[in-house]
Amino acid sequence: MSINPGAAATAGIIAGVVATGAQLVLWWVFTDALPSIFYRDARLTAAMLMGPAVLPPPATFEWKVMIVATFIHFMLSIAYGLILAPLISRPGMVTSMLAGAIFGLIIYVTNMYGMTFIFPWFSVARDWITLATHIVFGISLAVPYKLLSRPHSA
Repeated sequence: MSINPGAAATAGIIAGVVATGAQLVLWWVFTDALPSIFYRDARLTAAMLMGPAVLPPPATFEWKVMIVATFIHFMLSIAYGLILAPLISRPGMVTSMLAGAIFGLIIYVTNMYGMTFIFPWFSVARDWITLATHIVFGISLAVPYKLLSRPHSA
C-alpha cells in the first residue's frame, strides 16, 4: 500500500477548505448564528494550543485565535489525509468516496466524543451540521487524493 504523501497533504488542505465552506453554508442556511458560531468554533480549536482562557464569550474575531485555529485545522487535515491515503490507494473512486464518508464519520466520533476527554469544550459543537461537515470532509479528502495520486503517463 504505497501512498503519495504530497497528494495526501494537498488533499487534506483541499478537504479542509471544502469542509469549512460547507459548514459556513450550512450555518448560514440553517442557523442565525453567523459569524459568532464561526468565531466560537475557532476559539474551541485554538484553545487546544492556547488553553481554555480563549474560550469565554463573547465569541468575537481575534487574529491570534484565527491564526492558531487555522494552523491546527490544516495540520489535522493533512494528518487525516496521510491516514486515509493508504486505505484508499487501491480501491476505485466510488469505493474511496464511501471510505472517505465513513472516515469522516469516524473523525467526527473521535473529535466530538473521544477528544472531549482532553478538550471538554468541544462537546458544544456536537450537532448535525458538524457531523455533516465531517462527512463532507472525508469525501472531499478521498476525491482529490485519488485524482492527484493517479500515475501520469509520459
